[in-house]
Amino acid sequence: MTELSSMKNIGKELERKLKIIGINTAEELRQVGSKNAFFKLKMRFPEVCLVHLYTLEGAITNTDFNKLSEDTKKDLKKFSDEWK
Repeated sequence: MTELSSMKNIGKELERKLKIIGINTAEELRQVGSKNAFFKLKMRFPEVCLVHLYTLEGAITNTDFNKLSEDTKKDLKKFSDEWK
């Protein structure tokens, strides 16, 4: 089992929040996916924003969140906008 904090973009605070919603390992995050993890975070922590979704996607794809493709960012923004 791989620690969440070993993933790109995942700091201690996001790791703490992920564990609170039941995502405890990198493998679990990959299995759940960025959108589902974001949804769960948003339900528990309403202040979670689009940057968190980018961060989760970047962690799963091992990409700096600010280097995600424009198509990926557009898709994630559309998803995020549904939960405002």
